[in-house]
Amino acid sequence: MTASTAAPARVLTVAGSDSGGGAGIQADLKTMLALGTHGMSVLTAVTAQNSLGVQGAWELPVEAVRAQYRSVVDDIGVQAVKTGMLSSPRLVECVAELLTDTDAPVVIDPVGVSKHGDSLLAASALDSVRTKLLPTATVATPNLDEVAQLTGVRVATEDDMRRAAAAVLAYGPRWVVIKGGHLGAGGAGAVPGGSAEAVDLLTDGAEEHWLRAPRHDNRHTHGTGCTLASAIAAHLAQGRTVPEAVRAAKDYVTGAIAAGFALGGGIGPVDHGWRFRADAGTR
Repeated sequence: MTASTAAPARVLTVAGSDSGGGAGIQADLKTMLALGTHGMSVLTAVTAQNSLGVQGAWELPVEAVRAQYRSVVDDIGVQAVKTGMLSSPRLVECVAELLTDTDAPVVIDPVGVSKHGDSLLAASALDSVRTKLLPTATVATPNLDEVAQLTGVRVATEDDMRRAAAAVLAYGPRWVVIKGGHLGAGGAGAVPGGSAEAVDLLTDGAEEHWLRAPRHDNRHTHGTGCTLASAIAAHLAQGRTVPEAVRAAKDYVTGAIAAGFALGGGIGPVDHGWRFRADAGTR
């Protein structure tokens, strides 16, 4: 007989499915596996999605979401939770209630739009995200479009990122990561002339951590936000502090973006298995 192996840290994702495999639940579980944790899932929506965009989305009933969550948490337990696509007020409020009763770090990725610009959050759900969901967050990870959607703050410079962070923290998360990946990249809040760095700001309102990495000239970045939030959750589940977890997650995502590959006729995904391929001496 072989001795039983200790289970790895357990991480739960509460998010939608991406049928193309680049974002959502699929990206979350790949990230969790790549970082040595056991990923579990609560499906909130099914999307018909590929490299070109989202062709359809179908929300699951609140009862199904609650049953999945209780099934996992009450038996297996969790050491961190990450949330993604929660498309309606009723789903946001259901998940917020579940998180309030869960004693584990929570990473909230307030998904508003897809990489292709498709809306994944009803306008009527914004107030529930602000008042119900964000207060449960150990770390919130909005991008610049989501910051504008939630707070009205438009980010065009690094100084604006401080204002954006303060506006998000006012809703109650303990920490916030303002993802400045669009700055200088031709996206929301683009800076004329661009930047050679991808800059994020992590803060709890008292201390600041500026996270800088080389900006890779690669259009295949589908799933970046899901991947970062899941990587943070995985590292928190393994016992790292928030600054340690976010810095390690940033390193992982930077490598995944650099290795992103073409898939289909549009925007391909980041490579969640880039470290395995690097170790094997292949892409």
